[in-house]
This record gives sequence, C-alpha cells and structure tokens, in this order.
Amino acid sequence: MPTHLAALLPSKSSTLTLTTRPNPTPGPNDLLVAVKSIALNPADAIMRETGLFIPTYPTVIGFDLSGLVLEVGTNVPKHFHPGITRIAAYSASVWKACNPDYGAFQEKCLVPWQHVVPLPDKVVTISWNEAAVLPVAVQVALNAWEMMGLQLVCDTQTHNGIKGQAGKKKEVLLVWGGSSSVGSMGVQVARVLRDQPGSSIAAVYATAGAANHEYVRSLGADRVFDHRDPNVVDEIVKMAKEDGCVIRYCFLAVGDVRMCQAVLGDFVRNVEGDENVMAKIASAPVVPSDVEVLDRVEVIFVMPAMDDEEKRLDQFRPSPELRVVGRGLQAVNDGLDGLSRGVSCTKLIVEVAE
Repeated sequence: MPTHLAALLPSKSSTLTLTTRPNPTPGPNDLLVAVKSIALNPADAIMRETGLFIPTYPTVIGFDLSGLVLEVGTNVPKHFHPGITRIAAYSASVWKACNPDYGAFQEKCLVPWQHVVPLPDKVVTISWNEAAVLPVAVQVALNAWEMMGLQLVCDTQTHNGIKGQAGKKKEVLLVWGGSSSVGSMGVQVARVLRDQPGSSIAAVYATAGAANHEYVRSLGADRVFDHRDPNVVDEIVKMAKEDGCVIRYCFLAVGDVRMCQAVLGDFVRNVEGDENVMAKIASAPVVPSDVEVLDRVEVIFVMPAMDDEEKRLDQFRPSPELRVVGRGLQAVNDGLDGLSRGVSCTKLIVEVAE
C-alpha cells in the first residue's frame, strides 16, 4: 500500500512526531492532495497544546495548505483535474472529528472540494507559499462579516453593496488585530465592503502595533490605532464621533474581546430613539467562558464556512509578510513553538515539497 510522511500528534501537549501513514482514498466529495506548503496558524499551536477540538489521539492537525490535486471523488466538480489543478485549501479536520486523513501536516491529505479554491492555470505569479497563506484567513474574514449581516453582493445591476445596509455612509467597520494574518484579511474584506456601490460603510478602522500602522493602512484601513495604548478605546470612540460615524460591527482577529465590547458598547448605549439597535463582534479566537455578556452587544465565535460556493481569492493580497521556517515536516514543531512565543506581522510557512 502506498504511504506518505506525516507529522503525527500522539497526545495532548506533546511534540509532533514523524511517521508514515497509508495514502487515504477520497470519498465522493473529497480530493486527495499532494501538499506543497503549509501556513501555520495560532489555532494549530493551541490545538497541539490544549487538545482544542480533538476528541481522540493520535491525529494529524493543521489548517492551511496549498498543493496539487492527485485524485478526485465521484461527486467532485469536473474542473478539478488530477495531476494538473493547483489549489489552496483549508483542511476539514475539525469538521471531521479530527480524522487524521484530513489534517494538513502531512505530505498527502484529503480535502473536501468545498474547502478548496483552484488556482487559475494562467496565474503563475502566486507561489505555493503565498497560496497557503490565503484559505483560512480569507474564509474566516469573509464569514465574520457575513455572520454580522454584512454580506458581499456582486449584483452590478442593483448596486446594493451590502444587503440591507444601503443609505447614508455612517458605519465604521473595526478590525481588532489588523496586522495578524486573519486581521489583515479582515481589513481587506472590510475595504471591499466599504468600496462597493451603495454601501453604508464610511470607513475602516483597525488596531495594530505602532510599527505596523503603515502596513495596515496599505491594506485599506482609513485609521489605525495602537492596541498597546492604554487609552485606545477612548481614542477610537472619540475619532468615530468626530468623523460623524458609529461603530456597531467589529471583527476580533486577535486580542481581548472586552476591548471590542467597550468600543461597541459606547455606541449602543448612546443611540437616541432606538433601543433595539444591536452591535456585533465576530471573534476568531474562542470566546473565554468568563466574558461578561453585555446588553445589546452580541459576540459570535467565527470559523471558516463550509458551503458549495467557491470563494475568489484574487481580490486579496497574501499577507502579512511570509517567513519560511524550514523545509520538510520536521520544521513544523519549531514553527509552532515560534507561534507560541509570539510573532508580529509575520506568517510562518513550512515548505513540504517543491
């Protein structure tokens, strides 16, 4: 039986170990993918250390990957061609009870076609490393805004921009942690929402460390605030009011949800004549159980969506800056250790194969 190399997680809080596994057979909706590059996410390090989402061991974890389609299931759309189609994808491990066949940290894995974006054959400027950066970050950012009711609309005839949001441009979209990988995509999606015809979005605000402000502005943020400033909440609220705007939607990419609650709470408390106005926070980090529930401020935990609608990646630039931590699966542990220590405005990559 053909086999491949995998970085196996044998138990909670343990080191990944290299082992061989049999090549899995695709189910009806699956692709078998030869993994070329993997991008490391904070969730990977959290799962390794805490066992988050993992019901049984051993398993193979990992979310972001790029690779080449090797085999296709019977229900997979015809435009996926074995040996030809290059893809970016986010693994279905969490959706499959952490079945090790679906983890990204191995040379070959299964991916449902709904989790895959084909890379156009004519686009040769995007590398395996750059492609691996996009899937989770783009999907989480898109799903975050959509879960808050701010859905991208591409109908050029109606020019509605955002469903149910047409009218005076007075809304600010806030991204907390705008220089992180997920946050940088959140800023870019917010920029698209702001710029669509008919949108009521007036501006995109973001937080980031002072050294990364220009970078976050280059992604589309109109104003950037230092999240380390002890007065950052007051500064954001003050600026929005000076701009004649309100903040009722926030995407928390990384950081403390309580800070976002403080910003949005100020605006829902001071709405004149409408006590039914709600504010919403979409949180990429798992929401701590001890977070206070605030009246009229809803906090939603957001994950990548799994649906049959293929997402376009050509509107978004791979970000933040890539750093290859090594070649081969033996480099994954070092990369996850680096994530646990903390990185700033950097996406860590492991090159699995050429």
